[in-house]
Amino acid sequence: MPATAARPDAELQTAIAPDYVALAERIKSLAHASGFQRCGISDVVLGEDETHLRDWLAQGLHGSMEWMARHGDKRARPQELLPGTVRVVSVGLDYGRDPDEAWRTLSDSERAYVARYALGRDYHKLMRQRLQALADRIVGEIGPFGHRVFVDSAPVLERALARNAGLGWIGKNTCLINPELGSWLFLGEIICTLPLEPDTQGLEQCGSCTRCLEACPTDALVEPGVLDSNRCLSYLTIELRSEIPDEHRRPLGSHIYGCDICQEVCPYNRPAPRSDAGEWQPRAGLDLPRLVELWRRPDAELRRLTKGGPMTRAKIAGLRRNIAVAIGNSADVDAIDQLDTEDADRPSLADALVREHIDWARAQSPKPKA
Repeated sequence: MPATAARPDAELQTAIAPDYVALAERIKSLAHASGFQRCGISDVVLGEDETHLRDWLAQGLHGSMEWMARHGDKRARPQELLPGTVRVVSVGLDYGRDPDEAWRTLSDSERAYVARYALGRDYHKLMRQRLQALADRIVGEIGPFGHRVFVDSAPVLERALARNAGLGWIGKNTCLINPELGSWLFLGEIICTLPLEPDTQGLEQCGSCTRCLEACPTDALVEPGVLDSNRCLSYLTIELRSEIPDEHRRPLGSHIYGCDICQEVCPYNRPAPRSDAGEWQPRAGLDLPRLVELWRRPDAELRRLTKGGPMTRAKIAGLRRNIAVAIGNSADVDAIDQLDTEDADRPSLADALVREHIDWARAQSPKPKA
């Protein structure tokens, strides 16, 4: 029996190597079937973004968020999170909203404003489950491969990766903006060892528009694409654990958790579709809540109200602090009068941080006419 000639290594590799162009398209199809509105693929080179991050941190624009600097350059180097990583699969999940709803809320100083992403379920857990299911489906089709799934759970520059994957561009308000979906997108990633065909980077389309910079209540957008967290209402109402600086209390208005103003004024968000997904709809008690009604709730009720959602990040004392300032800004005399009422169901009112903001709010009560 004649011996079979051995195939050259190159020929053998061609015979068994996956078609990474076709596989990339298949992954996108699976992503859409998994409930993601956008999916794209990028490499791991983030040199310019790493330089931008270093400059931002060096200027102290991250405020008290020391965890932003803790991992240093690792945020711009996904390959350090998983050896052998060469590609990142980025996905976007739409949580679009009625563009007029926010303005109706903001026009009523007695209503609490909560950032749209925080009104419903916590997206981190839901997105991670969907991303892991997507990764499992890929494994089921091609076999095991090196990968990790992230949804705000690791130091990665998710907006830069999403931009490079063609999901949109990073706007002057520092949000990722998609030309069809606007900026109402939750982002997640699968970093992997598959040399998939990458997509084309999203092109900047803000043009000469500066509406977001002009609308920011505290001028936190110090220049296009540069956010000073120390001034940002989202930072002040969520990440800051100490007193809200006096100069930012009035601009806080009725915001008690986060701020969407720089997104609300963006022209790309006006025509953006609205998501009807139940998980993103306001939970009972957070649908246009009155400030005074939130204030009256016992601490245990506030915990139940926010359980399973992003608002738990601010803690009860942080929420009380924010609500007190918002009530002080409302000029609602009846609500301001109730700020000092302490009872056993609201032990958070004895917190020194909360007391300081109650005192400030009470000082804002309109003076009776002579």
